Amino acid sequence: MTTVTQRTYIRETDFEAVSRLLVRHYRPKNHDGNWQQPAWEYMHFHPNFQPDTEDRIGIWEANGEIVGVAHHEWALGEAFFQFHPGYTWLKPEMLAYAEANLARETESGDRELQVFINDFDTNFEAITLERGYRISDYYRRPISRFWIPDPFPPIKLPAGFRVKSLADEFSLEKMHRVLWRGFNHAGDPPPEGVVWREIMTAGPNFRPDLTMVVEGPDGRFVSFCGLWYEPVNRYAYVEPMATDPDFRRMGLGKAAMMEGIRRCAAEGATVAYVGSDQPYYLATGFEKLFDSRPWKKMPTGAE
Repeated sequence: MTTVTQRTYIRETDFEAVSRLLVRHYRPKNHDGNWQQPAWEYMHFHPNFQPDTEDRIGIWEANGEIVGVAHHEWALGEAFFQFHPGYTWLKPEMLAYAEANLARETESGDRELQVFINDFDTNFEAITLERGYRISDYYRRPISRFWIPDPFPPIKLPAGFRVKSLADEFSLEKMHRVLWRGFNHAGDPPPEGVVWREIMTAGPNFRPDLTMVVEGPDGRFVSFCGLWYEPVNRYAYVEPMATDPDFRRMGLGKAAMMEGIRRCAAEGATVAYVGSDQPYYLATGFEKLFDSRPWKKMPTGAE
């Protein structure tokens, strides 16, 4: 039997190695169960990511190849798992690792962990049940898919608005404003937050020409949609997407997203994914595939 070793994540070398794992073992409908590579990259280059917790990520290797990853997303208290399809028998060990290394300590001194499992992974669900876990009311993570039409439909915008990319105008200040407002933060965006957007554009596969915005009549960005293209498996990935609340229900977000998907299709993409099942996406033509549901260990005797 192949020897499997476990060690701590080293970003300088393991970021790309995990990316290769996710690309190599991707399956249609995302039923490999793993994250898509753009989600892994977006995690690392999101301003909420806490670099001082990187050493909590666990890596499993066999014959010099990464075959398993147990990790949080932006902060401790959550656990996600990526697998080589031949090594899913590592699940109990990886769950135990997550309990020991990825939990967060609450103000009361308790340790808390939400373990995310895809709703079709009944094997992993059985393992968590045996360890005292139950589905919790913590947020779930849906995945939805959009088959890209050919020919691609025309993209419509109201008069006075136009869709373009950050390759046309790379303005971190305008990007910061639309994302701040688009994610429903009150007031004007803090000027120091521009550095957050600089972080978001620093990923190795970030492409300004696939990062779409809608420009309003006064030149401001009023809608934003980031697109990632994975060329090996030929899919697009939508992240993030936001529209200024003063300009919603005008079709602006749809125009930005569809233009980005159209550009990915021109490079070979046949399908697009988004980590959401909001009615907006479903009305646009996305279909929900599955939920990654949160499980939490219950106190002894609790139901």
